[in-house]
Amino acid sequence: MVKILCSMLLVLMLFGCKDVMLEKDKPITKKRQLPEIISERYNVAFLIMDGTFNTEFTAPFDIFQHTKFRENIKAMNTFTVANTLEPITTFEGVRILPDFDYTKDSIPHIDILVVPSAEHHLDSDLNDALMLNFVKKIDKTAMYITSHCDGAFVLAKTGILDNVTSTTFPSDIPKYKKMFPHLKVKDSVLFVHDEKYITSAGGAKSFEAALYLCELLYGKETAKSLAGGLVIDWNIEKTPHFIVE
Repeated sequence: MVKILCSMLLVLMLFGCKDVMLEKDKPITKKRQLPEIISERYNVAFLIMDGTFNTEFTAPFDIFQHTKFRENIKAMNTFTVANTLEPITTFEGVRILPDFDYTKDSIPHIDILVVPSAEHHLDSDLNDALMLNFVKKIDKTAMYITSHCDGAFVLAKTGILDNVTSTTFPSDIPKYKKMFPHLKVKDSVLFVHDEKYITSAGGAKSFEAALYLCELLYGKETAKSLAGGLVIDWNIEKTPHFIVE
């Protein structure tokens, strides 16, 4: 009798261990967390992909995201869009989890589209029809389309810059002019604003282009406050730029 009970106990233990092992082997699935989209704010989307450069992405993101800490303004919802929900890896090796997949998801209405520079914006990215069509689609209803550094190449490829003046990363301006000879291009400036398009030289000067847009939307004092929060001495009069009235 004792032997039978011991055998039964052993069997139960083995099945119990098996259940634990099976439970342990199950993949852990996390519920997707969507960004907070608050109505009555501007929706600002950042188009990211493998090879996106950190500064051209994080500089305007920092400025725009900080608007939610200012009172009595229409602040900004900031989120990322990509052609995947898998982590993308920036040029510098930072991994970022996109908020929305523009090839599949229903995306909130985009008021402002930001196109940071990426590693292949001068070559293979310009053959990405899905991405280019996404930019053209957003252009139809967006208030502003902005680019930083070589993000201008993407905008130019879509044709939306054909009738405006633009700029890009200083050392890439010769290639920009050669690739798009019909464009009006301005050099020796940090950013250009023509109609609803703001194109910037990029790099650390991406902060200036973002602050300029905030000054347009919120006024000089709010722009200075946002700049001060990031220890930036913002003065548009001392910032080389070109505005088409």
